[in-house]
Amino acid sequence: MAYLLGIDTGGTYTDAVILDEAADAVVATAKSLTTRPDLSLGVGAAMDAVLDTIDPADIAMVSLSTTLATNALVEGQGGRVALILIGFEEAELNRAGLNDALRGDPVVFLAGGHSHAGAALHDMTEDDVAAAIADLPDGLTGFAVAASFATRNPEHEIIARDTLRRATGLPVTCSHELSQALGG
Repeated sequence: MAYLLGIDTGGTYTDAVILDEAADAVVATAKSLTTRPDLSLGVGAAMDAVLDTIDPADIAMVSLSTTLATNALVEGQGGRVALILIGFEEAELNRAGLNDALRGDPVVFLAGGHSHAGAALHDMTEDDVAAAIADLPDGLTGFAVAASFATRNPEHEIIARDTLRRATGLPVTCSHELSQALGG
């Protein structure tokens, strides 16, 4: 018999449910407090509670979801993130509605990016990235990096990511790591 385990971590509670796939029926549910900053404690507590009802070896799939990131955005919580845009113009930032979403967090524009075929449009080096971030304000908690056509060639995003991590020690997320779809 195959079971599906679903876990959802919300702002207050972490819920777990086991579904009997063949019967399309809920077998067990459990709730635990969401435990920040170590979410694994609340997830583990909810999981342990529902797994008391079945043999864990019968779990065919585990699905984990959360609304924490969405809640943080809607509530204006979270840290300050600098957006590094490579090969984009400011008009594209406005057209995408990112100015409103950033709520004053810094944006750095760098020459670079790639064509639709993956060819570099401009050379970009670690020195270019280091110079561009030299005057960023204190208090940043991370970076988001997006380069034109990074799905075709992520080279400039990787240069930026590696330089930012070495220079700041902060987390960096690149667009090509999140999606391979064009138009991101």
